[in-house]
Amino acid sequence: MIPTEEVSARRREIEYKLKQEELTLSFIKDSLEKSDQLTKNMVAILSSFESRLMKLENSIIPVYKQTENLQRLQENVEKTLSCLDHVISYYHVAKDTEKIIKEGPTGRLEEYLNCMDKIQKAVEYFQDNNPDSPELNRVKSLFERGKESLESEFRSLMTRHTKPVPPILILDLISGDDDMEPQEEMFLEHLPEGVLHDIIRISGWLVENGRNQDFMTVYFQIRSVQLDRSVKGLKDHFRKNSSSAGVPYSPAIQNKRKDTPTKKPVKRPGTIRKAQNLLKQYSQHGLDGKKGASNLIPMEGLLLPHSPTKGFASVSIHPCCNHLDKSRLLFVPAAISLGHEHDLRVKHLSDALSDKHGPAAGRDDVFDIEIDAYIHCVSAFVKLAQSEYQLLTDIVPEHHQKKTFDSLIQESLDNLIMEGDNIVSAARKAIIRHDYSAVLTIFPILKHLKQMKPEFDQVLQGTAAGTKNKLPGLITSMETTGAKALEEFADNIKNDPDKEYNMPKDGTVHELTSNAILFLQQLLDFQETAGAMLASQETSSSASSYSSEFSRRLLSTYICKVLGNLQLNLLSKSKVYEDPALSAIFLHNNYNYILKSLEKSELIQLVAVTQKTAERSYRELIEQQIQTYQRSWLKVTDYILERNLPVFQPGVKLKDKERQMIKERFKGFNDGLEELCKIQKAWAIPDMEQRDKIRRAQKTIVKETYGAFLNRYGNVPFTKNPEKYIKYQVDQVGEMIEKLFDTSA
Repeated sequence: MIPTEEVSARRREIEYKLKQEELTLSFIKDSLEKSDQLTKNMVAILSSFESRLMKLENSIIPVYKQTENLQRLQENVEKTLSCLDHVISYYHVAKDTEKIIKEGPTGRLEEYLNCMDKIQKAVEYFQDNNPDSPELNRVKSLFERGKESLESEFRSLMTRHTKPVPPILILDLISGDDDMEPQEEMFLEHLPEGVLHDIIRISGWLVENGRNQDFMTVYFQIRSVQLDRSVKGLKDHFRKNSSSAGVPYSPAIQNKRKDTPTKKPVKRPGTIRKAQNLLKQYSQHGLDGKKGASNLIPMEGLLLPHSPTKGFASVSIHPCCNHLDKSRLLFVPAAISLGHEHDLRVKHLSDALSDKHGPAAGRDDVFDIEIDAYIHCVSAFVKLAQSEYQLLTDIVPEHHQKKTFDSLIQESLDNLIMEGDNIVSAARKAIIRHDYSAVLTIFPILKHLKQMKPEFDQVLQGTAAGTKNKLPGLITSMETTGAKALEEFADNIKNDPDKEYNMPKDGTVHELTSNAILFLQQLLDFQETAGAMLASQETSSSASSYSSEFSRRLLSTYICKVLGNLQLNLLSKSKVYEDPALSAIFLHNNYNYILKSLEKSELIQLVAVTQKTAERSYRELIEQQIQTYQRSWLKVTDYILERNLPVFQPGVKLKDKERQMIKERFKGFNDGLEELCKIQKAWAIPDMEQRDKIRRAQKTIVKETYGAFLNRYGNVPFTKNPEKYIKYQVDQVGEMIEKLFDTSA
């Protein structure tokens, strides 16, 4: 059973909780009632606010719409006024700009161009909006007048400020690759900077607004004349200053040089021609001015033009000049025999050059200058054309640049090509006259044209096909002419009919030999060019696959052909001599001259490309002729050979027949010795080494033979007057032989 107190307590507790809950429910109820009241009040307030907003909106919206309409009206009025001002301004353009247009753009180009822009806009407006307006004709007329003024100003600026490039600057430009520092590059200022800026602005406006290309014609016409005058000015400069040792640089770029105050002397390709002419002159004239008395003699101290690029070679082979350089020995055909003193020979050389051949030498100098000038003009054209194209790109629109440039260079290029054609034509005429030295003038030009062709092609890139083909056409023409001259020269060497008219009386080197060798030596500086000439005439498959090695083989074959033809001709000419010994001396001198000339130049290496044994063959030929010559002494030594004499017993008295035989032997030897020495003393062997060798060999043979004969019969009593028959001692015989080939002895 649960105690009563505990039950009562629980009851009281429950009752208390119930009262608390009732109080809570009562409080919640009151709160809900208050909340409902507040909600009703808020709804009433919001309803009132909404009502007021609606009234306000109904009042404001009409005002807003009215204000918006007023603003739109104001904007329309402003736009209308602006358009009216704009339109009215077109009607004032002619009046506002007419004065400036009439005065021209000189001195105020930018202002003038602004006026032209205004006039152009006015023209466009009236054309679009009021084409019948008289104002349109006015502004159009003013626009055309302004455009003509701009074109006139363009022409005026180009004419006034376009001047030929001074020759000194052109020479500096040409030699810039060799003389200037690698990082430096020379530019030509064709037009002052301010003038160039104005020209570019005018050309740009004419292209963009003028829709006119006439100014491009004006541009290339003026610049074309300037280019041609610049090239011609360089040529005139060469003519006027050809005798000077060097050409001064432009003061404007002297400070850019590498310690070089003056230019190096210009290389003279024409010296090839002068060298050959020098040989011809001296092989054709004697002291008395007559042909046929030529001799090949050593000349000391003579400066002979040896090649166009190697300067001068010193000739030093006279016995009194043994201290000079023998490695640079040359033989010079001259009209003086070995019997004259050295000073007389040098004097004659000088007199002959100045008196007899002065005018011819002067003509050659002029021709040399023309060749030099042409070569430099070709280089100048390329450099100037490159510079012209750089200038043109800033002035002429891109799509018109190639055509304008093509027209610009035509006159100068045509003149260059025509001049080259004239040189070719002159060479052809000379070839017809058998003056093959003319082909040598083509070599330096052709070599230079080929060297310049890549730059030519680059400069002419984009021009018409006819323009591009002009230089290749000239090169082909020169190659054909040169190849023809080379072949005809080789044939002429073989078929030269002159046998007696110009044969040297002393058996020295023939003019044909010296000229042929000199001609071949000049080819050394133009091996590739000469090879290309010969290759241009080849039709074989190897020619189509042209290479430097193929060219070298062709040139080697050609040189061997010339040498072979020369040998055949010399053999034919040698038969003119009645004396076989003189014929042998003649062939010996010529063969020796050929061999020495080959050895002292690169010709021997070139010949060896196709003929490995050429040097040995010439040495064998020389020895054969020496042996042939030595046989001429047999008629002397045969008198005193022991095998031709009877045996005499010592102490036995000689019979009259035996004494007479000894007398005849002494007399025959004496007469033969005197006769040969007299005859052969007038013969010539220019090569001192060969001359001494032949003398020494002959002296040894004769002295030994005569010495043995003299020892055996000198003391034999075969005559009462031994001095009549024993005229010479052994040493005297040697001295007589030592004087062979020397008319001065």
